[in-house]
Amino acid sequence: MDLRTFIFMGRSGSGKGTQAKLLIEELKRRDGASPIFYLETGKFFRDYVSRDGYANKLTKEIVEGGGRVNSFIAIWIWTNALVENLRGNEHLVVDGSPRTIQEAQIMDTAVDFYKRANPTIVYINTSRAWCEARLSERHRNDDLTIEHIRRKLDWFESDVEGAIWWYRNQNKYKFVEINGERPIAEINREIVAKVFDED
Repeated sequence: MDLRTFIFMGRSGSGKGTQAKLLIEELKRRDGASPIFYLETGKFFRDYVSRDGYANKLTKEIVEGGGRVNSFIAIWIWTNALVENLRGNEHLVVDGSPRTIQEAQIMDTAVDFYKRANPTIVYINTSRAWCEARLSERHRNDDLTIEHIRRKLDWFESDVEGAIWWYRNQNKYKFVEINGERPIAEINREIVAKVFDED
């Protein structure tokens, strides 16, 4: 099969990471010969703030203070991940980036640079209230307080929604919107059907 590029977007707690991993399993089933690079932005961020450099420490202070890491560092982290890991023979699955129109436009230049044909945006659409309940239940380290959770959901509305709007209006992207407030397996079946154009 042709090499595929998928960018998963949605609120924190929408289940986009779960669905990205399920799609990776489907890609392996359909094309066991091609490697897959999974750009899980959160993992790269956590690795970055665990190091001792000056910029790393400044970034860690922002994260621990409940702030949003600015685009300067965010773009560097995922562009560096692409530069260091892409070999040109793999499927690409991105989860957690981009978060702003500016980042989406930079990601777009990466899609062009790496000659990624027919990129697909998978937008897991969920309500704020639904995600707030999910994040409160899972007790992850970066979701320690309801204030922190609400701040993350505020960023989606102020920043990420703009990037989603931008992608909706770019003809070169296939834009797939999925209702994420359903059972995981049902969501996965719909994503697979839509991204692989099945009946």
